[in-house]
Amino acid sequence: MDKVPMTGAGYAAMEAELKHRQQVERPRIITAISEARALGDLSENAEYHAAKEAQSHNEGRIAELEDKISRAEVIDVSKLGGDTIKFGATVTLIDEDTEEKKKYQIVGENEADVKSGKVSITSPIARALIGKKKGDSVEVNTPGGGKSYEILKVAFV
Repeated sequence: MDKVPMTGAGYAAMEAELKHRQQVERPRIITAISEARALGDLSENAEYHAAKEAQSHNEGRIAELEDKISRAEVIDVSKLGGDTIKFGATVTLIDEDTEEKKKYQIVGENEADVKSGKVSITSPIARALIGKKKGDSVEVNTPGGGKSYEILKVAFV
């Protein structure tokens, strides 16, 4: 069984979603199923089928979250250090073509959100950055083509 690396914040968010799905969504869906059953003929009851589908989706997500939480390897980023890029590092880059600055934190797959500057450890940019240091240039093969970045700063926050 492979461990799933994640930050403390990512782990807390996953636990919160699991708790919400178990304590809020599950009872809500059960109530919806009961109300739909009371309407009569189940073979042509759209509300019943929609509620059952929602239940299936919710239970599947609960199982997925429980699995990931059980395999979680929570890494305390504040205890990491050094000048080499690794999991948890917050990296400031400059695009060598456009001079545009970008800042990314390398996180676990489940907590990645590019809009908020968090990239998955398995993403092309994170794979290109791992093991590099401040001042290095990296080539990243992205779906939109190759990009060149210079590493301006490596921090562990």
